[in-house]
Amino acid sequence: MMLMMSPAVAPHDPVLVEAIAELFASAPAGVVVDGTLGAGGHAAAIARACQAVHSQATIVGIDRDPHALEVAKGRLNELGSDVHVTFHHARFDALDEILDELGIGHVAGILLDLGVSSMQLDQADRGFAYRNDGPLDMRMDPDLPTTAADLINGADVKELARIFRIYGEERFADRVARAVVQARPIDSTAHLADVVRSAVPAARRRTGGHPATRVFQALRIAVNGELEALDRVLPMAIDRLMPGGVFVVLSYHSLEDRRVKRAFATAADGCVCPPDLPVCGCGRAPSVEHIVRRPLQADAAEIAGNPRSRSVRMRAVRRLPVEAAS
Repeated sequence: MMLMMSPAVAPHDPVLVEAIAELFASAPAGVVVDGTLGAGGHAAAIARACQAVHSQATIVGIDRDPHALEVAKGRLNELGSDVHVTFHHARFDALDEILDELGIGHVAGILLDLGVSSMQLDQADRGFAYRNDGPLDMRMDPDLPTTAADLINGADVKELARIFRIYGEERFADRVARAVVQARPIDSTAHLADVVRSAVPAARRRTGGHPATRVFQALRIAVNGELEALDRVLPMAIDRLMPGGVFVVLSYHSLEDRRVKRAFATAADGCVCPPDLPVCGCGRAPSVEHIVRRPLQADAAEIAGNPRSRSVRMRAVRRLPVEAAS
C-alpha cells in the first residue's frame, strides 16, 4: 500500500532547542548522530553549536520517514561547507549498522527525540491524529507492512485490549476493544475516535482530554515497534559514545521515559549485583554520568508557543573516561 503524501507542512520549532545545543557544545569534537532527524531543527542547532566551538560539524542524520528526510536535506544543506551531513532512511536502532558502514567507531553525541513529529501529526493522510480526519495509517515509514487499520480491523478482542492496555495504559481497554470489534470495519481516524468516545464512561469523556488519546498512542507504538526499538538502541548508543560524549533523549510519555531513566541509571550505577549482596561480584563500573538527572521540561513560554512541548521530558548522560569506568 503506497502512502500518498499531502502538501508539505511547515515544520514546527524543535523542543528544548537551546538546552540541547548547549549540551552538544560541551561535547568533544567528533560526529554527532541525530537518530530522529525529522525536519532537521535540532540538527541545525547542534551543528551551529559545534561550529562555534570546533569550527566545523559532522552530523549523521537518521529518520524512518522519507518525507522528513527530504525536508531536513533542504534545511541542513544550507548551513555551509563547514557542516557535513549524511542522511539515512532507517529506524534509529540501525545505529550500529549505519556507523559501521560509514567507518565510524565512536561518536561525540547522540540525540533521540522520541514519538511522533509535528509534521506527521499535521498531515491528515498520515492518520496519526484524531483531530484531522484521514485514513488509519500511522506508519512513520510508509514501507512498513502493517497499518493501524490492519490492526483495528484484523486483531481479535484480546489482542486489541492488550495493545490498548500495554502501549496506551488505557484503563478501559477491554470495553474499548469490544466496541472496536463491534463497529468494524473502521477506516478513518474520525470513525475510530467516535467509537472510542462512545465506549468509555461518560465521566471519562468529560475530563482528561480526548478519550481517544491513549488508544491512538497505543496503535502508533504498536504499528511502528517504538518501544522495542528504544529498548534496543539505548545500550547500543551508550556503547558508541567516545569519552566525554553526550547522549540526550526527549521522551513524551511515561512508557518512553521509564525506559530511558532505567537504562541511564543502569549505565551510571555500573554494578548490577543484587542489592543485598555485601560485596560487588559483577565487577561492572559506571560508564556514564548524569548531566540531566531530573528530567528537564519546557517552560511556560515555550509551552505557550508550542503546546506539544508540554509533555516533553529530557534526560542526558555523558560518557566517562575509560579509566573512570574501569
